[in-house]
Amino acid sequence: MRFDIVTLFPDSFISVLSSGLLGKALAKKIAEINLVNPRDFTTDKHRKVDDEPYGGGVGMLMKPEPIFKAVESLPILPRREVILMSPQGQTINQPLLRELATNYDQLIVICGHYEGVDERVQHLVTREVSLGDFVLTGGEIPAMALINGVMRLLPGTVGKAESLQSESFEEGLLDYPQYTRPANFRGWKVPDVLLSGNHAAIAKWRYEQQLKRTRDRRPDLLNSGE
Repeated sequence: MRFDIVTLFPDSFISVLSSGLLGKALAKKIAEINLVNPRDFTTDKHRKVDDEPYGGGVGMLMKPEPIFKAVESLPILPRREVILMSPQGQTINQPLLRELATNYDQLIVICGHYEGVDERVQHLVTREVSLGDFVLTGGEIPAMALINGVMRLLPGTVGKAESLQSESFEEGLLDYPQYTRPANFRGWKVPDVLLSGNHAAIAKWRYEQQLKRTRDRRPDLLNSGE
């Protein structure tokens, strides 16, 4: 998959994308990242990408011309989505990440800044996506979360693909508690069932724990499935 990130701060992505599983996925050519700075598409000596909003108001808006030129400079793959990171967009969740990882070959991610972007940028955009109901200084952090969530679902990124099937939200439930050695740490013991070797009993316990944890922490997930 190809990710094209339109951002005023391309350097902010470098360390995030070069480490851990994401760095390995890029090295194995599972995904490709292309960072595009709208400033490179300005024509004035100050490389101006923002201006005051018509009608007055606080703050500055990102101008449409540099964003359009940045996106239009990119190749067009057959299955392409142009995403604007915006607090007004669809909230990132696991079904969205899986849809993007499965149905698209190219994700163009536009990171807004200042007070947002000129409304005419919507003519480029096919989807708005949000990290949640709050406002950050820019779209870079939400974009990193989106890219991380999509890239780890691409075949070959995670060593054991079956581990993706039992994670939180994959079946509408939170994940079950997990433990590793030592079996007794400061008096906190691993549940006996996990040491029993009885796989049927372990599976039953894990499912019960998923239900309990979801009911306690995110009852809205259970209600949404009714």
